[in-house]
Amino acid sequence: MDKLELLSLSCVVLVLLIVVVLWRLVLVYRQQESLCQFIKNQHDAGGLHIGTAPQNLLQVQQLVTQLQQQLHQAEHDKLTGLGNRLSMKRKLAELMPLKQGCLVLLDIYRFRYVNDLFGFSFGDELLKQIANRITANLPKSASVARMNEDEFLIYYPIETTETELSNLVDNLQKTYTVFDSPITVRLQLGHLGLARFHGDISTILRRLDLALKKAKQLDINIAHYLAGDDVVQLREISIINSLAKSLQDGELYMVYQPKQNCHTGSCNQVEALMRWKHKTLGVISPVEFIPLAEFAGMIEMVSQWVLDQVVLQQAKWRKAGIKLQVAVNISTQDLKNQAISANIQARLEQYQLPANALSVELTESRLMEDVDTAIAAINTLREIGVDVAIDDFGTGHSSLAYLKYLPVDEVKIDKAFIEGLDSDEHARHIMGTSIKLAQGLGFKVTVEGVETESIRDIIILMGVDKIQGDIFSKPLTPTELEVRWPQLCANVTSR
Repeated sequence: MDKLELLSLSCVVLVLLIVVVLWRLVLVYRQQESLCQFIKNQHDAGGLHIGTAPQNLLQVQQLVTQLQQQLHQAEHDKLTGLGNRLSMKRKLAELMPLKQGCLVLLDIYRFRYVNDLFGFSFGDELLKQIANRITANLPKSASVARMNEDEFLIYYPIETTETELSNLVDNLQKTYTVFDSPITVRLQLGHLGLARFHGDISTILRRLDLALKKAKQLDINIAHYLAGDDVVQLREISIINSLAKSLQDGELYMVYQPKQNCHTGSCNQVEALMRWKHKTLGVISPVEFIPLAEFAGMIEMVSQWVLDQVVLQQAKWRKAGIKLQVAVNISTQDLKNQAISANIQARLEQYQLPANALSVELTESRLMEDVDTAIAAINTLREIGVDVAIDDFGTGHSSLAYLKYLPVDEVKIDKAFIEGLDSDEHARHIMGTSIKLAQGLGFKVTVEGVETESIRDIIILMGVDKIQGDIFSKPLTPTELEVRWPQLCANVTSR
C-alpha cells in the first residue's frame, strides 16, 4: 500500500471515529444547551433572586447529574458495567504516544453457541461473571473494556510476561456456575507489546486484532503480534480498495482455456478465467481476490463485469464464425440474487445469443453450504436453457448425499484426484469410480488439471467426456484463441 492510500485509509477511520463520538454525545450537548438557556433565561428575567435560589440551584444540580449519568452511559457497557470501546479509545488517546506496556484482546471461543444452546439470559450472566473475573485478576493500574459481544480489551501500563498471560487465561477458563449449571469456556487472546509496536490508535488496534486472528487460525490460546504480521492485511486492503477502479481502468481481463472433447478430439467449450495485472502489486490470482470481493460485498459487481465481458466476446466470436460454449464461474452469493437468471437472459437477448452459448460453473464446496437455495437457483438457470456444472467435484462435504438432487448437466472432477494416477492403483480406482458415479447419474464428466499425455490416456480409457489442462491448451487471450481456432476445432482423436 503506498503512502497516499495509507493516509486515505487513516482519514476514513478518523472520520468514522469522530462521527461515533459525536453521535454518542449528542444528548450531552443538548443538556448543556438546556443548562445555558436556563441560565440565560434567569439573567433575562432579572437575575437569580434570593427567594428562588434554592429551587434554581436544585434545577442546575439535576441537569449536572443528568449530564454525568449520560456521560457514564455513553462510555460504559450496560451489561457488565465495564468501559466500552468508546471509553477505551478515549483513554488510549489521552495516553498517546503509547510507548510502554501492552494491550491484550480476549475472545470467548464460540460464545455464540452458548446463547444458541442456553439462551441469552444464561449468556448475559456468564458474560458478567467473566467480566468480574477479568477485573479481579488485573492490577489496579490496568484498564479493561468490553469491545463487543464476546471480546474484552485490557491495557497494561507495564508489559506482562508470558507466564502472567497464561495465568490469566487459566483463571478465566476455570468453571463458572450460571443458574446452578456448571460451564467452562475457552479463551483466546492476542497480545501487542507497545514498546516495539507503538503507533496511532487505529494502527495498534488493528495489529492487536491481527494477533487475536493469528491465535484463532493457529488454534492456540495466546498469540503475539510480530513484525510483518500486517503485510498480508495491508495487501488485502489495497486489493479491495483498488478493485473497482481497476475494473474501470482495464487492469482486469478475461482469458479462455479450451477443453478437449474426448469423443471427437476437438474443442467445443472454453472456460472463462479472470486475470488481474495490478499496476503496483503485479499479477493477482483470482484465488486471492475473489474471496476478498465476496467478503467485502463486491462480488456482484465483479460477476456482472465478467458476464458483460463474456457475452460481448461470444457475440464477436459468433459473428466471426467461431461457435463454442463459454463456461463462466459465478459465486454462490450470486445464486442468492433472484434476478441472476433474468440478468443472464437479458444479456443473451441483447446480443442475440442462444442460451447454450453459456454454461455456469458452481464450486461444490460452496454449493453445499445452502443446498436448497442452490437447487432453486440452478432450476431457474436451466429453465432459460443455460447449462450448469459442478466445479471441483469431490471436494465438498456430504456431496454424495445431495448429488442425486442437484439438477446439473456436468461435473468437473478436481485436479487433486490426478495426483499419482499413473502410478497408484488406489488413485486410479477412485478416479474411475467417480467418473462412473457421475455418468450413472446422467452427468457429463470433465477432468481438470490434465498436464501429461500419460494421464490423458488413462482418463480417456476411463470414459471421461472432456479434459481441461495444459496438455490440450493453456488459457488463451481472445486473439490467441482466434489464431488457434482451426487447430482446436479440428478432429484430433487420432493424436
